[in-house]
Amino acid sequence: MAENILQMRGITKTFPGVKALQDVTLEVARGEVHAICGENGAGKSTLMKVLSGVYPHGTYDGDIILEGETVQFKDIKDSEHHGVVIIHQELALSPFLSVAENIFLGNERARKGFVNWNETNTMATDLLRRVGLKLSPTVRAGEIGVGKQQLVEIAKALSKDVKLLILDEPTAALNDEDSAHLLGLVSDLRAEGISCIIISHKLNEIRAIADSVTIIRDGRTIETLSLHDGSVTEERIIKGMVGRDMAHRYPERTPSIGDEVFRVEDWTVHHPQEHSRVIIDRAHLSVRAGEIVGIAGLMGAGRTELAMSIFGRSYGSNISGSLYKNGQQIQAKNVGDAIRHGIAYATEDRKRYGLNLLDDIKRNISGAALNKLATRGWVDGSQETIVANDYRKSMNIKAPSVAAVTGKLSGGNQQKVVLSKWMYADPDVLILDEPTRGIDVGAKYEIYTIINGLAAQGKAIIVISSELPELLGICDRIYTLAEGVITAEVPIADATPEYLMQHMTKEKD
Repeated sequence: MAENILQMRGITKTFPGVKALQDVTLEVARGEVHAICGENGAGKSTLMKVLSGVYPHGTYDGDIILEGETVQFKDIKDSEHHGVVIIHQELALSPFLSVAENIFLGNERARKGFVNWNETNTMATDLLRRVGLKLSPTVRAGEIGVGKQQLVEIAKALSKDVKLLILDEPTAALNDEDSAHLLGLVSDLRAEGISCIIISHKLNEIRAIADSVTIIRDGRTIETLSLHDGSVTEERIIKGMVGRDMAHRYPERTPSIGDEVFRVEDWTVHHPQEHSRVIIDRAHLSVRAGEIVGIAGLMGAGRTELAMSIFGRSYGSNISGSLYKNGQQIQAKNVGDAIRHGIAYATEDRKRYGLNLLDDIKRNISGAALNKLATRGWVDGSQETIVANDYRKSMNIKAPSVAAVTGKLSGGNQQKVVLSKWMYADPDVLILDEPTRGIDVGAKYEIYTIINGLAAQGKAIIVISSELPELLGICDRIYTLAEGVITAEVPIADATPEYLMQHMTKEKD
């Protein structure tokens, strides 16, 4: 049996109101590629942040044993000093610095306070060659594609004498060619004796590259499977990922579904900077009055990009396709157009895009429909307060008054403010992107009840969620999205976690 380079024992990590990890165990053999699988929110990235010192020792319970020694990382530089390097899904390169500067950022080749640029560029060139990149070390990182940026991140890791490399969704934003190149590099690193942990939803890639896979569900270790003999199928991994009790987590609802309200046809969206890169490819979907339609997709599938591009083209370039409202084609060239056509979008990132955290509840609720409160260009402050108070009570927003600063509310109450804002705007079509992300179970139930109430009013609702049980618990119909392509449409009566996951991991033809 191979010697373990890493053991994690009894890892428990708690955030306010949420136990993200509970008694997790993980063993990684020296020189192996070890995959970690689980649904979004299962705790995979949290576990890797514990391992890499992003969450330092003392903020979690349990032990990390590296090369036979118990380690207590106080920060990410400490873990790197021990040879543990993590590459996050959101790349951390500075677009304005050269590739060489990025590789040695914080680890500069310097003497007596001065950077030795000859040494820096020479060493960077060697590292780039090692990861299969033929480009000048002086080119700015922002001028190269995402696939090459990912390889630069690996070159940066290799500059730190890495022993254990952690890759979080490394191919989520890459095309097939770049993905194949990166996975080939991972295989080469294994041959050099470097151990790798790879988090990925692409099960075909995991079965192709990994030696073992550990499945995490709801913050717990479910099982570890060996992939050496080829007997573990994608269906077997999916079964471990999605099994969970869904009883009593969703309010009962009797749908009353009417005519089609909104339809998207042949919707194609390109990347906002890399204009040749297709993010959404000829997508089609529809939603009827009183219907809750889900969109299921893995990280990087294009769910948010699809929603934002529909909502006034707030994402993407070279957008083509058609939008129809009540059977009539509409033009929504900007957010204002979308709102005027009765389309609303509640973003997945409420803190950054959905709310003004420095302002009060009252101003946030009225923000999307100030025209309803304005007389001759002036907002009626008294009426604004009355409206906000009505929503505070009806939505059960826990705050002393509507003058409370929104940024001081809990995540669940912030989400209720976001929903109140769009409810006051009175849209016909409401797109909810991860409506329950980061909130506790009780608040989730309240949000589901609100969604059901909006559907009962005849609103057409689209829900994007990383949680399959959530979609199965509240939707009438579900579309699956994989690599920017709608791969299936299934009524809820026929939907199962396994069926959805199969189509969410389907490769583009």
